Amino acid sequence: MRVAIVGATGAVGQELLRLLDERAFPVDSLRLFASPRSEGKTVSFRGKEIVLEVAPDDGNLGSDVVFSSAGGSVSKAHAKAWASHGAVVVDNTSAWRMDPDTPLVIPEINPDAARRHQGIIANPNCSTIIALMALAPLHEAFTLERATVATYQAVSGAGAKGIDELTRLTKAALNGEDAIPEAFDHSIAFNLFSHDSEIGEDGYNVEERKLLLESRKILALPDLALSATCVRVPVYRAHSEAIHATFARPVSADEARELLRQAAGVTIVDDRAANHFPMPLEASGKDDVLVGRIREDVSKPGSLAFFVSGDQIRKGAALNAIQIGELLTV
Repeated sequence: MRVAIVGATGAVGQELLRLLDERAFPVDSLRLFASPRSEGKTVSFRGKEIVLEVAPDDGNLGSDVVFSSAGGSVSKAHAKAWASHGAVVVDNTSAWRMDPDTPLVIPEINPDAARRHQGIIANPNCSTIIALMALAPLHEAFTLERATVATYQAVSGAGAKGIDELTRLTKAALNGEDAIPEAFDHSIAFNLFSHDSEIGEDGYNVEERKLLLESRKILALPDLALSATCVRVPVYRAHSEAIHATFARPVSADEARELLRQAAGVTIVDDRAANHFPMPLEASGKDDVLVGRIREDVSKPGSLAFFVSGDQIRKGAALNAIQIGELLTV
């Protein structure tokens, strides 16, 4: 398979490269595209040096599958052109997620949707993927009616610049120095704040709206009641989420725990005696989403409360995209 990565030098692009190798993805040829400032530099892949290129204006990337993670504006402007030259574009941006003709896919949940593509397949938002890895198996068994979600989102969600900023501002704070935030509107050192995305007239920000609308689309639940509060926290990598969910029939914690234990892409971390539950440190670098603190919601008997952690760069972005690519090879 001829493969291309657009946005190859970013955090997700670099993870895509690692995963192509780790998962023995069938790569006959590989082209890596980045911004003009990176043109001509090289990246090692399977013992070869791949020269970074700038994507051609005619949209012909000479590829069968394109993994795109260069930003929504780039994808919106060029993805259809890439597809017109025979590529299937697996897009990591928000550009095509809510397009009615573009499937929005989590391979463990709705793989068949990928086969209905018209040249572009959208990768969901990281917070959506991490939440639905736990919610979707529960929905399949018990029919989800309502969920509230509070996210604790790592700086990796803002890419390499967010990761660098946490280091820089933390060092400055420890040294008693002033430092001006650049990647975020507020200092992330020893602080947390409402997710750094535009707030609409309804008071919800873009990230919170993504969780609602994307969940409805993936689960095919157009009337799903879901409310999210998304928060940026001083964690390098892996998002965590506190989820409360109500289903069509009462669900016990034991039922949920046993069902999730069998779910693909999920690892149960739920040791009450040791007070050991999902943590971003343990989720970082892992393929699976960690699920724990599974308990019945005392505010609404028969409902569930639980906590999840998942690697935002890996399952929340690059791994999910590679898994979509793997569906195309079958």
